[in-house]
Amino acid sequence: MKKKEVNPAKRRYEKGQIFIKITAGILALLMVAGVAATLLFVLV
Repeated sequence: MKKKEVNPAKRRYEKGQIFIKITAGILALLMVAGVAATLLFVLV
């Protein structure tokens, strides 16, 4: 019964973690794209 009480809070936490991971992934892709674009402009 204690496990059932913990699950709702855990699900909310997991949703937050998923949102953070997606946001971090997007930011990482933007940083990589920025570095790649900078290198291309510098080398060309």
